[in-house]
Amino acid sequence: MLSDRYDNPISTSSNTARDLYVTAVDKLLEGAPHMTEAFDAVVAEDPGFALGHAGLARAHHVTGNVPAARKAIEKAGELSAGTTDREAGHIKIFDLLVNGKTPEGYNAVVDHIAGYPRDAMVAQTSSSIFGLIGFSGLPGREAEMLAFTSSLKPLYGDDWWLLSQYAFSLCETGQVDKASSVIDRSLALNPRNSHGAHIRSHIYYEAGETGLGVSYLNDWLKDYDHSAIMHGHLSWHVALWALQMGDTEQMWQRVDADVKPGAAEGPPINVLTDTASILYRAELAGVSVPKEKWREVSAYASKFFPNPGLCFIDYHAALAHAMAGNGDALTNIISNPKGPAADLVREVAEAFGAIAGQEWLKAEHLLTRCMADDARLGGSRAQRDLLEFSLLECLLKQGKAEEARRLIALRRPVLADTGMVLGLSH
Repeated sequence: MLSDRYDNPISTSSNTARDLYVTAVDKLLEGAPHMTEAFDAVVAEDPGFALGHAGLARAHHVTGNVPAARKAIEKAGELSAGTTDREAGHIKIFDLLVNGKTPEGYNAVVDHIAGYPRDAMVAQTSSSIFGLIGFSGLPGREAEMLAFTSSLKPLYGDDWWLLSQYAFSLCETGQVDKASSVIDRSLALNPRNSHGAHIRSHIYYEAGETGLGVSYLNDWLKDYDHSAIMHGHLSWHVALWALQMGDTEQMWQRVDADVKPGAAEGPPINVLTDTASILYRAELAGVSVPKEKWREVSAYASKFFPNPGLCFIDYHAALAHAMAGNGDALTNIISNPKGPAADLVREVAEAFGAIAGQEWLKAEHLLTRCMADDARLGGSRAQRDLLEFSLLECLLKQGKAEEARRLIALRRPVLADTGMVLGLSH
């Protein structure tokens, strides 16, 4: 029986289909361009290969095409009779996830990985901050991700994908130097892994290496297709560093060409959260943001995410609606938060409404209550700095500059002298 790159037996008798499948899986794991087309090639070569259809479903799912994902996973299920137990479990997991049954899907992943730890496509669902653990809304998710990737590391050897995921887990738990050496090894094995480039960027951010970071990403992005899944988010990182360096021209170039709605080609979750985040960080730094830009991202949020459902999306949507003056959409999020971190979503959404109304003390109180466990909202430490900076602004607007400086020095010392909030620096 043929096997994939991770030595898992696969139910196809075609060597060509196997080779195409290995390539397609690698494309998905590295966030390469044309990942769905790669899986299309697999099923074209062997239409009866159930795992090829499951991979196509996953590729459509991560790029935001849910109808196509459901069609592909249905086909995989029809072909699952006669596959191995691992393949049947693999298909069942993606059926649950594609159809929105996330808690059941996560439980199935835990059971599956216990028996088949080298099923990388399944492990990938829980290995990153945008995965099932990262978006669980539960306390201690960074420690859980580190435990998950650490448990897999001895079983994967010198594998570029697992090393990159392990590095991110280290970075998010404050082990920046160790993360740096691990990601360097991963990128030496596969320098065109976009997730590896992303993690390298986070490590530069956490180390305060702004110049190295922006230089690295600008160079790396030259050969990365604009349509690829990570292009918009990596461009957000460049825009953020440009803002930090005071280069607002480069920041706007990146935002307008690669990040905002109508320019970015990545998943809607990234388009919304990255655009709302960079616009507000620009305002916090004292850059004038045209109201029309806020109305544009608010309209985008209403179109793609009209109802609350995922905490990370919801609090960025609330920010966009508050800054755009879209009171009805903001009220909808405040009144109908969903998910295990719904309590925090409500308070953050109310805080952004208060900020838009210049009710600084109210916003301060709301944000302060959230900060102790803001990781439950999802996203990386770098992304959640949006909340840190929002609280600092509330303090500064009330004349509490010394308190703001003490707070940033205590919670995010690497960012204390970056000037990311106007009036914070001495």
